Amino acid sequence: MKVVLAIIWALCVPPGVVAQVVESADSIANEYELKDVVVRVSSRTRSQSRVESVDIIGKSQLIRAACCNLGESFTTNPSVDVSYSDAATGARQIKLLGLSGTYVQMLTENVPNLRGASLPYALGYVPGPWMQSIQVSKGASSVKNGYESTTGQINIEFLKPQATDGVRANAYLDSEWKQEVNVDGSIHLNDRLSTATLLHFENRQTEHDGNGDGFMDMPKIRQYNLMHRWAYVSPLWISQLSMRVLRDERIGGQGAKHLADAGGTPYTTSVKTNRYEVQWKNGWTLDADHNTSLALMLQGSWHDGWNTFGLTQYDVTQKNGYAQLMFETDLTDEHNLSVGASLNHDYYDERSSLELPLPGGNKETTSGVYAQYTYKLGERLTVMPGIRWDYSTLHGGFLTPRLHIKYSPLDKLTLRASAGKGYRTPHALAENTTLLASGRRVVFASDLKQEEAWNMGLSAGLNIPIRNRNLELNAEYYYTDFKNQLVIDYTNTSPRDGQDGLFLTFGNLSGKSYSHTLQVDATYPFFEGFTATGAFRLNDVKCTYGGELRQKPLTSRYKGLLTLSYKTPTELWQFDLTGQLNGGGVLYNRAKYPAYFQLQLQVTREFRHVSIYLGGENLTNYRIQDPIMHAHQPWSQSFDATQVWGPIAGAMAYIGVRLRFEKI
Repeated sequence: MKVVLAIIWALCVPPGVVAQVVESADSIANEYELKDVVVRVSSRTRSQSRVESVDIIGKSQLIRAACCNLGESFTTNPSVDVSYSDAATGARQIKLLGLSGTYVQMLTENVPNLRGASLPYALGYVPGPWMQSIQVSKGASSVKNGYESTTGQINIEFLKPQATDGVRANAYLDSEWKQEVNVDGSIHLNDRLSTATLLHFENRQTEHDGNGDGFMDMPKIRQYNLMHRWAYVSPLWISQLSMRVLRDERIGGQGAKHLADAGGTPYTTSVKTNRYEVQWKNGWTLDADHNTSLALMLQGSWHDGWNTFGLTQYDVTQKNGYAQLMFETDLTDEHNLSVGASLNHDYYDERSSLELPLPGGNKETTSGVYAQYTYKLGERLTVMPGIRWDYSTLHGGFLTPRLHIKYSPLDKLTLRASAGKGYRTPHALAENTTLLASGRRVVFASDLKQEEAWNMGLSAGLNIPIRNRNLELNAEYYYTDFKNQLVIDYTNTSPRDGQDGLFLTFGNLSGKSYSHTLQVDATYPFFEGFTATGAFRLNDVKCTYGGELRQKPLTSRYKGLLTLSYKTPTELWQFDLTGQLNGGGVLYNRAKYPAYFQLQLQVTREFRHVSIYLGGENLTNYRIQDPIMHAHQPWSQSFDATQVWGPIAGAMAYIGVRLRFEKI
């Protein structure tokens, strides 16, 4: 391992060469207007044309790291944090504006998806080579996509059959003997009809225990992922159909060698998932002169999950159906109106060995209508108020107002403001399955209420010309205030049911809960092919536990990011270096954990149809010494694999190859 890392350093950091993030012109954000497909090509990662604050992660950014899946796609993005949710299953969790990923609305091609039971492992369900771009919208988002967005939206655009014609492949191997193979091919059957198939296989079956606690640092993983797509594009009608099948298996816990030495009953974890999805989108142009269009979007999913943590069994089946009808038109050049209706149905079947009633209803149907008006005064001012009303069979009717304003007093200065509400129906265990990797007793409140929060944000973007190049500066502040929230209390040690011990309590908010986030970042191309981005963020996230307002556990107080990238004039070599400083925080018992620094490096060599990349992650080799508390007593209440605040494994090296055989 040390030899491999030494080779990487020798190859990737020759004297005088520092790497950067090249935002090349193929950094693409695809937006689907109802009348057509609009492709925006920009060298920037922040969309300046949209009224919302949107970061765009295009293909050129995605390949700057190994990017094996969605969870590894935010390495160079300062707004999104991704970390391991526990030390047993390898599941990754996302945080935006200092809050859990449950408050981020996940979209696939602008349709709500990856909700509920899929949330704990959703970041591993989307292969990196399948993605064309990712759009990260911070704060209150458009009412078009529903009421669930509280801290923002993450929209994933997959490779389009109509946009490519040919075959592409990617193979990956790392020093932990994880193997991945991705193959996708598309065919244009005629000028209007095209089809594509995307395949993904992932496998790691080795047992690695770097800290010697008897538990595998990472679980054994095997995943099969298949998507098949059709697209029909004509001047008046666009139709896209996607079908997807997923099988994911994760086996972790105590390794075979430890069991052979120690004997006894092994503590093992097993997570097995079958998931099926179908999505059908249709758009009709009614009046091209006024951008008048109609769209119908349909999606259905079936998710089966079987979860075992020691002696605790939790199985869940979620069936979801979603439909949305949208109408949009330009009333004049300055005035645009969008109206629509949506219907969402969720069915949950939860089975558990916990021998206590699971909270909430197993069926919920929510119907809603919305209207969004946009006023645009040239390039200077855009005002976009929106409102929607929804009726839930569990929670009744509720109103979701949202407002976005963009103002450019100067050509080089853009100001944005947003405010709006977000709602969510919590599913305590389905969305937090990984918390079962603990010996704590699980307790539910008798009636979990609908989550409700306000989000308000301000941002300013400034371009300063320096030596014929633009220095891009951005500053933003967001405040999230919960009116009600599912509070997961890890601190309760009071007697319950006549028994003392440690508890994991799911209850309703009683008191305050809020998040303040302040971020500044800067990007500057120092010379041709070399660009640097630096960012710093402060988080103040607090919640009321047992009547006391406290800092939220496992949430870093600050984050610093520096990315450097250099592409040679011939564009045959690319060097990417990313450093992250993750601030300290507190554990469940208020004990503090320290700040730590991580380094990631990758070198890419381009050929005509082949790219070879070599890199390393966590090159500082920093890791938590005891990621599993009381690992030697896995059957005690003090056993806990959920307090993961930093890297579990040490330095890792990888190598990969990308193949492209496309028609021009």
